[in-house]
Amino acid sequence: MDHMFFVTVLIVAAALIFDLINGFHDTANAIATSVSTKALKPKHAIMMAAIMNFLGAISFTGVAKTITKGIVDPITLPKGEVVILAALISAIIWNLVTWYFGIPSSSSHALIGAIAGAAIASAGFNAIKYSGFVMIIIGLIASPIIAFIVGYLVYTLIKTIFKNANLSKANTRFRLFQILTAALQSYTHGTNDAQKAMGIITMALIANGYQTGDDVQRWVQVACATAMAIGTSVGGWRIIKTVGGKIMKIKPVSGVAADVSSVMIIFSATLFHLPVSTTHVISSAIMGVGASHRIKGVKWDTGQRMLFTWVITLPISAVISAIIFTILGIFI
Repeated sequence: MDHMFFVTVLIVAAALIFDLINGFHDTANAIATSVSTKALKPKHAIMMAAIMNFLGAISFTGVAKTITKGIVDPITLPKGEVVILAALISAIIWNLVTWYFGIPSSSSHALIGAIAGAAIASAGFNAIKYSGFVMIIIGLIASPIIAFIVGYLVYTLIKTIFKNANLSKANTRFRLFQILTAALQSYTHGTNDAQKAMGIITMALIANGYQTGDDVQRWVQVACATAMAIGTSVGGWRIIKTVGGKIMKIKPVSGVAADVSSVMIIFSATLFHLPVSTTHVISSAIMGVGASHRIKGVKWDTGQRMLFTWVITLPISAVISAIIFTILGIFI
């Protein structure tokens, strides 16, 4: 088998594994609120999320193009195929570690940090396209802040509109509405997160001479969407437990507010071709809603633990990726 073809197959396989892990790691965030309020039974929520993730994944490609050429140039990067493989392995390792401990960390941070780390190990700091890289980092940092603010405002608006409503009837109606918001949440997750693996595969195809433009091929779209849907069907109960209960006690009305807020942020990012962390956005929206309801009702220690993990994900995944690149470089 041709060496370049073999490496490309390895990259495609690793990208699909990353997407599958992303499915049960990050998709848990999208259905956590609806499961915790019992708007949906876990099995039904996971089935719905898998379908909506697939539909979202095949709907857009803008984020994939940003990943393909926004961080490094796959054509001029020395040992580009090794950089990509090392980045995927690093991101997979970090995702599995954080999943095992039930910490809602960011797959986006892990992947982007890993690409940067391996690229720097390959060609030094000049390998990074800083204009695109900085724009991505700004999006990753700004999106949870905006989500917190939007969550606070949306819940405040809902409280104002329904202040005289019967609490029991309102919760019943909001619980039904949560089915729709959970579906939208899963769809928007697919429009952003699945595209990261698409971008990585496209980057590998360009680096190894199998295509020239940055358009995402249809088979890449379908393969990544399918991998994420399968991962979603596995479920991520550790993450659901943290997001759905350890940040704040979620009621149907607060679940709807958090879902609507995060849907607006994630889908806006997709339209602007920016990869964001759905984990960051959803968790921050929940905290914003909780702060609007009752500041003391938010379990800020859980938020601090998440924040710490989010901060260390970029540098740790970069270091792991650089080490893996060095090891792989000996054999590939």
